[in-house]
Amino acid sequence: MFAFWFAIPFWQRVLGALILGVIAGLVLGETATALKPLGTLFINAIKMLVVPLVFFALITSITSLADNQKMGRLAGKTIGLFLFTAFIASLIGLTIGSLINWGDALQLTTSEVRERTIPPVADVITNLIPTNPVAALVNGNVLQIIIFASLVGIAINVVGEKAEPMKKVIHAGAEIMYQITRMVMQLTPLGVFGLMAWAVGSFGLATLLPLAKFIGAVYLACLIHIVLVYGGLVKMFGGMGVRAFFKAVLPAQLVAYSSASSYGTLPVSHKVVTEDLKVSKSYASFVLPLGATINMDGCGGIFPAIAAIFIAHIYGIPLDALDYLLIAGTATLASLGTAGVPGTAMVMLTVTLSVVGLPLEGIAFIAAVDRIIDMMRTATNVTGDTMVALVVGRSEGLVNEQALPDTAATVNS
Repeated sequence: MFAFWFAIPFWQRVLGALILGVIAGLVLGETATALKPLGTLFINAIKMLVVPLVFFALITSITSLADNQKMGRLAGKTIGLFLFTAFIASLIGLTIGSLINWGDALQLTTSEVRERTIPPVADVITNLIPTNPVAALVNGNVLQIIIFASLVGIAINVVGEKAEPMKKVIHAGAEIMYQITRMVMQLTPLGVFGLMAWAVGSFGLATLLPLAKFIGAVYLACLIHIVLVYGGLVKMFGGMGVRAFFKAVLPAQLVAYSSASSYGTLPVSHKVVTEDLKVSKSYASFVLPLGATINMDGCGGIFPAIAAIFIAHIYGIPLDALDYLLIAGTATLASLGTAGVPGTAMVMLTVTLSVVGLPLEGIAFIAAVDRIIDMMRTATNVTGDTMVALVVGRSEGLVNEQALPDTAATVNS
């Protein structure tokens, strides 16, 4: 039986688990919430990997790319492409939000709006540097871990031969984490099944009906962004067929969709990018943690744009061209600061609403279904991470193009 199970392609196992989870949620209703521990088990195992994987993999990435000039060029290209897609995402969100006919009256179930504190920009910048690197590792502060690991990697390169023993230990640690990751990934179908059964059983279809248009608008904008923007960039610069690309990244998309966590999907994304998209481990270990932190096209680009228009409609507040411009700019910048964990897009939404003078109480109208929306937002973010890894990696010769699926068909088209 186990031989038959492992003979099925990984993405088919994950997709089948997702479909079965939805069916279980619909059939069992609230009883399906009893299946949540299956998902919790998987998420806990994923969280166990994130901190050591990011730490070891990022240092390995920097020490493998000892050419500091090349590192600077890679970072510039990567962040530049993240910003470009974030701006396009905000424009798509504004367009879809403006074209949707929201109706004359919306009767929504409100929930309590909790007070949210947005830290000043100065605090955000100063908090990038950990006062205690060990505490950053213990608390799972991924952005601080990235900064510290980057400094360690650069220092190893500068020290040179004397740091070789430490370099070997770090590289060995990375290989060990890669192996543990492969082992944990076998739990993916079980975790996806439990998470989807819980989500559908908890919310139910009837609860989502009042917000169907809003949910549909976000999903539509995300799909357009994934297919047209990401697919277009892959076709033009990725060196492989669009269909082959989406087939390869499907496991990462499904885990992102079910877990709603960019950080939680990192191990799966790393497997997909290195084994299926043939991107070098050194660059994959650099771009994916960075993308999980600053590449938030769904959370910081599409979602705030549509949500701002939706809330403005609820309160009958007209928006002019300047408001749309402010929403696009704020949503783009917000995408750089949204952490890749479930729920933080709601916090970043308060920034967008404040900029255009919309009532923060409007968040209550969409808070009840944020989890359902967050799933699609995260799938969009993770797809963007894999696309950037392929496109930028290929431009720097860090992709084994001969091993890419459907390469010849793409080159000849």
